[in-house]
Amino acid sequence: MYIHRVLRTQFYGSGRTCIARLRHIWLAEKPTQRPLCTKSDEVRLAEEAFKKYGNPAPTIFSKVIDKSIPADIIYEDEKCLAFRDISPQAPVHFLVIPRVPIPRISEAKEDDAELLGHLLIVAKKVAAQESLNEGYRVADATMSVQQDSIKGNAVAVEESRCKNDVFPGFVIYQICRLARISETLASLQPSETLLPQQKREKASPTRTKQTDASKIQHETASSTAPADQLWSTSRDQAVRLRMEGSGPASRPPLTIHQMFLGTLENYGDHPALVYKEEGQWVKLTYRQYYQQCRAAAKSFLKLGLERYHGVGILGFNAPEWFISDVGCILAGGLATGIYTTNSPEACQYVAANCEANVLVVENQAQLDKILKVKDQLPHLKAIVQYKGSLKQKLPFLYTWEEFMKLGEEVSEEQLNAVIDSLQGQRVLQPHLYVRNHRQPKRSHVEPRQPSATQDKLKFKEAGEVLISYLPLSHMAAQMFELWISIWLASTVYFAEPDALKGSLGTTLKEVHPTCFLGVPRVWEKMQEKMKAVGAKASPMRKRVADWAKSVGLQYSYSAMNGHNVVPWGYTLANNLVLKKVHAALGLDRCRISATGAAPISKETLNYFMSLNIPIMEMYGMSESSGPHYVSCNEEYRITSCGKALPGCKIKLDNPDEDGNGEICLWGRNIFMGYLNMPDKTAEAVDQEGWLYSWRSRENTTRMDSCISQEGSRVELIITAGGENIPPVPIEEALKAEVPIISNAMLLGDKLKFLSMLVTLKCAVNDNGEPTDKLSPEALDVCRQLGITATKVSEIIANMEPAVYNSIQEGMERVNARATSNAQKVQKFTILERDFSVGGGELGPTMKLRRPIVMKMYQEKINEMYAGAK
Repeated sequence: MYIHRVLRTQFYGSGRTCIARLRHIWLAEKPTQRPLCTKSDEVRLAEEAFKKYGNPAPTIFSKVIDKSIPADIIYEDEKCLAFRDISPQAPVHFLVIPRVPIPRISEAKEDDAELLGHLLIVAKKVAAQESLNEGYRVADATMSVQQDSIKGNAVAVEESRCKNDVFPGFVIYQICRLARISETLASLQPSETLLPQQKREKASPTRTKQTDASKIQHETASSTAPADQLWSTSRDQAVRLRMEGSGPASRPPLTIHQMFLGTLENYGDHPALVYKEEGQWVKLTYRQYYQQCRAAAKSFLKLGLERYHGVGILGFNAPEWFISDVGCILAGGLATGIYTTNSPEACQYVAANCEANVLVVENQAQLDKILKVKDQLPHLKAIVQYKGSLKQKLPFLYTWEEFMKLGEEVSEEQLNAVIDSLQGQRVLQPHLYVRNHRQPKRSHVEPRQPSATQDKLKFKEAGEVLISYLPLSHMAAQMFELWISIWLASTVYFAEPDALKGSLGTTLKEVHPTCFLGVPRVWEKMQEKMKAVGAKASPMRKRVADWAKSVGLQYSYSAMNGHNVVPWGYTLANNLVLKKVHAALGLDRCRISATGAAPISKETLNYFMSLNIPIMEMYGMSESSGPHYVSCNEEYRITSCGKALPGCKIKLDNPDEDGNGEICLWGRNIFMGYLNMPDKTAEAVDQEGWLYSWRSRENTTRMDSCISQEGSRVELIITAGGENIPPVPIEEALKAEVPIISNAMLLGDKLKFLSMLVTLKCAVNDNGEPTDKLSPEALDVCRQLGITATKVSEIIANMEPAVYNSIQEGMERVNARATSNAQKVQKFTILERDFSVGGGELGPTMKLRRPIVMKMYQEKINEMYAGAK
């Protein structure tokens, strides 16, 4: 029996822990250490249970007790038994369950006190035997059996590094709410332990679900200011929140500081930010993170940061970026991200619009941009460089270390006074972009937005690992990597600055994130690299991989359609190919793969579905504080952005006969307005608070109310004949038809007909910039076409008929599906190099910059339209 127990026990952790586990198995097998109930005891206990609770159907726990479910039992007595969770990754170390069934602990009666107290005593003893010396938590583990919805009860003991000030190493959930359990718990009675969600809301008054609007306004007065309008264009004016009488929109507002405190109280010692220093990962806990944010806030105050003035942050993602952002908010300022690719003039525009008192820059290259335009920034008082040493010493320049010491003279009371004055419906973060309409957006990012996203995607508190690599000046990246991570107590790893130029793959394989957000171009690049690797495989490996992906696609579509039918061979395909691909990508732990910021092609979605990596699409805008619609596993539909987040609404403005119309958004996530632009704001938001998105909704007959988007009205092509044409579907269709094409951009605005600029797939250099060499996938296409060209320039110089004919034939197939002659593409031209961020054709989030491309290639465009009448 002892040998059998050893063989079925999983050993992990330190050698000391494994030896201790062997000892526990030995002690458990000794009759003197493992007292069992006599038959008469079992009959007596069963009779007592039947009298009190009736004869419930079997539960998971009852099946563990009667040994019908195998379990690693480590302790038994006449009242309870303890068994270990066999999964090494499980947060629960072991569970203690009663032999006599009891109701949920929250429903326990007075006469259950003795048994509950015994469970806790056993938990304490077994925890000591299990060497949980760094502390542990005891939780009410209510489990649900999906098939019969029967509830069981247990005490779950988890390893924990969090220490409770009242009773070190011990946190009791729900149990401490009983009036009296036993003398064992008497010392815990004075201190009520709050659940994570309750801790966040401790500062806000509680309400019943049926609360009228006047009651809401009264109860939130401490954290809000009087306001009449739903929008504002002034930096210091409050707005009226879109409150409702029930549901998520009825919850009291929280400030960023209140949200941070809730996480700090629960997970202060949990890793928050992880960055590389001399090749090694260095971790900051949430407690250290919060302390540094306070230190930064005091330093901003010392530098003279004025209320509602800006702190511009110009640099790649780093802990200093996060700390500057949160610290600025705590100090009463407006944190404003600036794209690292911005020119000096663009940086000046952003900094001037937010009236920046302080600019935080990454390195000398970014500092040089600011120094060129410093004389045009009248509100600027200081510049802080957070990486590298300063090459010049000027009175207003500080290193990060110098900056963090400045606030030592500022008292905690002074900072607390500023924090206490923060209100939940004032501007948090202006997002300023240099676009053709030059509208600085004044966003109100409320902590309820991360909460709604958590509810939809089922993020795990203190259980998620993220990678920060997308530009934090972009709302999607900032919401996902900064604000949601604080709300969830996620661990954020910072990628290298060249992440989008090639190093992201290495970081993925090192970190193994549980959630990963990639803009469409990131997923497309992954797809291209995997196809390139597959092209080099042997014929046998190719056949096996193709078979596995076809089975994986069947499985994914079956799950998507709710059939839950596992196709034949899926287990083999998963173990032989798919799991290995996940591990090679670094996505083997990833539960949520998401995309946003631009439409993604169906081809890319299908490719990753064949690998059993469904990519969840998100739909939103900077004006909606990031996502408004989010897809999730339960309602996943390919090319759909899912349903609205809890508390968010949508309507269509002026729908046509086919049900297409402009999408309008409503919710507490909607922005406050365009800074200093009342006319533009009035165009975007109506008097009822509906935001006009400038995007159209594609007609759908699905019952699930999911949406698909065709593109922005800003991108809409209006031909000389007055036809409105969304370019993205046509571009994606051509790319799907002609695999050698990398990028395609439709032309035709105010022109006689449609034409297309196309680029060919090519290799990239170490900096992620396109080269003249064709990519492996493009070379494979060339071989199939019977040509020997290896460079883009060779194809263009020789006007390779096979390639040009292939593109023309693909274009004709796309035209055959066009809904009108006006939507047919008549001409195309191949460009000498692919689009890139460095080349200027793509923005920081790799989104196509259509006006820029038009200017860059105006000469070639004129050639296509020469002679057109």
